[in-house]
Amino acid sequence: MAHEIHAEMVANVLTVVAHEGQTLAEGDTVVILESMKMEIPVLTESDGRLTKLAVKAGDVVQEHDLIAVVE
Repeated sequence: MAHEIHAEMVANVLTVVAHEGQTLAEGDTVVILESMKMEIPVLTESDGRLTKLAVKAGDVVQEHDLIAVVE
């Protein structure tokens, strides 16, 4: 079952940690966002393979934007 990861706030994508095709465990960091000078790690909530990465470093995400899909 696919698990979509969405942005919880408006932020800049500071670093992309994971890559498409990578196997992830629950709690692994997918990307690091930056907002108001704070770094916010975005974690996966399930085990699986990263099948879609919808952002790249330097992108700006809005609240609810898709960041990644883990299946």
